[in-house]
Amino acid sequence: MATTYALLLLLTTTLPLIALATTFPHRTLLQTCQSSGSISGESGSCSTENDSECCEDGRRYRTFACSPRVTGTTRASLTLNSFADGGDGGGASSCDEKFHPDSQMVVALSTGWFSRGRRCGKRVVIRAANGRTATATVVDECDSMHGCDDEHNFEPPCANNIVDGSPAVWKALGLDTDDGVVPVTWSDA
Repeated sequence: MATTYALLLLLTTTLPLIALATTFPHRTLLQTCQSSGSISGESGSCSTENDSECCEDGRRYRTFACSPRVTGTTRASLTLNSFADGGDGGGASSCDEKFHPDSQMVVALSTGWFSRGRRCGKRVVIRAANGRTATATVVDECDSMHGCDDEHNFEPPCANNIVDGSPAVWKALGLDTDDGVVPVTWSDA
C-alpha cells in the first residue's frame, strides 16, 4: 500500500512537469532554449567589417527569444563587433544611445541574456580557452529576434549564445580577431 501510494505521488507530481516541459519547450526545467521562429532574409548595404555575415534574399534565419541559463561558467560564442560610429555594429548602443570606440571594453549580449536591458551598464567577466580573462561593460543587445534590415547592418539575427565583444575585448583576451568566432565562458562580474 505504501509503495503504491509513493508511486502514485511520484506520478502526480512528475507528469505535470513533463507535460509543462513538452508544452513550453523554451521554459523547460533544464533551461534549454529552442528557436522561437524564423525570419526571411533581405540583402542590403551590409558592412563586412570584422567578417560580418550578410543576409541573403529569401533565406530563412532562426530567431530566439531566450538564451541558455547564466551560471558561473556560461558557455558562449565570442564574436567581434565594432561599436564605433560607422562600425559594423549598426546604430548607437541601445543601453546609452552612444557609440563606443574600438579601444573600449564593451559587449553586446544575445536577447535572452540582455534581459530587456536589465544588464545594461553591468560588467561581465569573459574567459577564453587560453586562460585569460577580461571584464567588459554591457552596452547593447545582440538581437536574436530581428535582423536582415538596415538597423541590424543587414546581418541575420544573433544566435542565442553570443557575447559580441569589441576589438579591445579580443585584445585583452589575447585572441586573434581574424578568427571571428571563438568559444568562451562568461558570468556576471
